[in-house]
Amino acid sequence: MLLKKLAGQTAIYGISSIVARLLNYLLTPYLTRILSTSEYGSVTEMYAIIPFALVLLTMGMESGYFRFAGKAEGREEKERVFATTWGAVISVTLFFLSLILLFNNDIAYAQGYEDNSSFVWIIASIIALDAITAIPFAKLREEGRAGMFVFVRVLSVVVNMAMCGLFYSVLPYIDSSMFSEDFGAGYVFVSNLIASFVVLFVLLTQSRVSFSKFSPSMLKLILIYSLPLLLSGIAGTANEFIDRQMLKYMMPEDLAMSAVGIYGATVKIGVILLLFTQMYRMAAEPFFLSNFKREDFVNINAQALKYFMIISIAIFLTITLFLDFFACIVDKSYREGMYILPVVLVANILSGVVLNLSFWYKQTGRTKFALYVTCFGLLFTVVFNILLIPRFGYYGSAIARLICEVAMVVLSYYLNRKYFPTPYDFKRVGEYVLLGAMLYCFGYLTAELPLVLKYLCNLALLIIFVVYAVRRERIDVFGLVKSIIKK
Repeated sequence: MLLKKLAGQTAIYGISSIVARLLNYLLTPYLTRILSTSEYGSVTEMYAIIPFALVLLTMGMESGYFRFAGKAEGREEKERVFATTWGAVISVTLFFLSLILLFNNDIAYAQGYEDNSSFVWIIASIIALDAITAIPFAKLREEGRAGMFVFVRVLSVVVNMAMCGLFYSVLPYIDSSMFSEDFGAGYVFVSNLIASFVVLFVLLTQSRVSFSKFSPSMLKLILIYSLPLLLSGIAGTANEFIDRQMLKYMMPEDLAMSAVGIYGATVKIGVILLLFTQMYRMAAEPFFLSNFKREDFVNINAQALKYFMIISIAIFLTITLFLDFFACIVDKSYREGMYILPVVLVANILSGVVLNLSFWYKQTGRTKFALYVTCFGLLFTVVFNILLIPRFGYYGSAIARLICEVAMVVLSYYLNRKYFPTPYDFKRVGEYVLLGAMLYCFGYLTAELPLVLKYLCNLALLIIFVVYAVRRERIDVFGLVKSIIKK
């Protein structure tokens, strides 16, 4: 019953994320056909920095909020948790934005954007707005207000898309003097900034709070819980963006930004799998961080990992068996990087495994282990990027990413077995991994077939996996769909 509840919550957040990401996906084919590979490289680089900065500014407070709000006794205490976490994030964020505005030109010069120094303060403003809205978004999740969560997420993407279309496709034809080709990728950032302002406005109408309830003593307790998550988050997001930075500075100058653009566009296609991981995390964090008996927790967590792997492998097969279809998302000039996509997808699956293996120490408050795992992974990322980029370019970055995730899975599993043994059914998971690998290999045999026949054969391979999983696990598909619709 609890597992069905988790599946339903995952589906609810998944629907919102899918709608938002699919809308946002439309920007990828649009922008890759408007911007050069080097201009899109700027977009990739700047957006890779945003998650890193958000981790710093939110200070692990989202998980802290879930943990302490879940334990709170009564509405008054929950409001105190919200006022404390949100007030702390707002204070740190405003200080950050002040520093960026003060040293804007110096930062732009250091990043190689002296000709477009405005990029820096625009991105900083986006980061600040997203940080300020992080805790209100967490509050919506904790309260189960999925409808409002969906609305705000989709609204943000719609506004972003509309503004991009206005800047790149409307303004040049209405009044060419209002459009500067030299500003290039800058209009993408301005569009995002406007969307972030809209999100802040909507959430402020939903997040009534009295900051007089801010509690320094509670903040101290939350920080003790969240600090290891902050440090691990810094290392974790560094894993996500440092490969772009290393590509930029380790490849020949005339190729660097194009390589970053191609790599970023390819990773973008693999975001479908990360999307599932994200929607699972949104549902699973408040679910697993509430009060649980140990026996219930380990059993549900073990089952959750198995079903997570089943769906992840199905998504992997969907993308790889129809790779030439998904490649059409980006312009032809970006498709030379498609051969690295299977590696990126496997790395994304392992990232989700690490997420599953992390819930036990978040739930028990032993968050120092998050720091051990992510720093361990960051070490592998840096070392193997240094070793592989000079020889293999962005393919080396993809391999380094995979090695990093493997290392984190191994360490996470070791810590789990030592401190909080969970009965993961790796024998059953291994069955699905082996079947998925076999079907992926069979997909190579269809490569030379006529397109329609090839797609039909690949669809049959995908159906084999899905039917096998449904029968093996005795999944009541109709019952699950019915429960999701009810939610």
